[in-house]
Amino acid sequence: MLTKQRKLILSETQRDMMRAAGQANAALLDYVRPHVKPGITTGKIDQMIHDWTYGHGYRAATLGYQKYPKSCCTSVNEVICHGIPDDYELKEGDIINVDITTVVDGWHGDQSETFLLGEVGDEKRAVTQCAFDCMHLAIDALTPGCRVATIGEAVVPEAEGRGFTVVREYVGHGLGKQFHLDPSIPHFPNRQSRIDRLFPGMCFTIEPMINAGSRYTQCDKADGWTVRTRDGRPSAQFEHSILMTESGPEILTQTKDGPQKGHKF
Repeated sequence: MLTKQRKLILSETQRDMMRAAGQANAALLDYVRPHVKPGITTGKIDQMIHDWTYGHGYRAATLGYQKYPKSCCTSVNEVICHGIPDDYELKEGDIINVDITTVVDGWHGDQSETFLLGEVGDEKRAVTQCAFDCMHLAIDALTPGCRVATIGEAVVPEAEGRGFTVVREYVGHGLGKQFHLDPSIPHFPNRQSRIDRLFPGMCFTIEPMINAGSRYTQCDKADGWTVRTRDGRPSAQFEHSILMTESGPEILTQTKDGPQKGHKF
């Protein structure tokens, strides 16, 4: 999914364009937030996101991307990522990750959040908390010019220390005028992530996918997109778009109404 090219170092003007895209994306997530509750279908959530996006003169990056059919991804319970909105009606006790990417004047804002619906079981709540905490631990560990592996070195011990696992097949990515750019941002340390560095002016996503059970995944052969945990246990994810600045990481997609760093679910 990554476009191989020289890593994009943004000018000050381009950084402001990415800030605007991130802020628009965060506003959209806050717009849909009150409606993510039992009784709504994932298809209705998608329709709301589609209407808001195009009503504001923006574009949904996922719609038509490699033939993906919807304007967001809705991943419920054991679905790790890329769940396709449909007629599934959310119910009490579900968790759902809503992943949206908005293109504003050609620049991409990308984020996701896992929502807990009503009284959620202990395992779902704990894995959601872990995913949220891991994302912020990774962000806090970043410094200008640090290795990409810094992210995985923060995420893996935290997740495994809580008895959970980190998905390896799906990763974060560089971000800018294209949806997926170098560098790849794995949430576990590997050889390439120990080489790649995050310099001021680079934008990228941090989006750890944390499984309650085994880390192994399976992609639905029927639709070619929906990725589930192989053991059927729940998975949770949070994602922010990050700009590395000369003084450290800047979150571009911070919502006004959503959970802030330190939040307890």
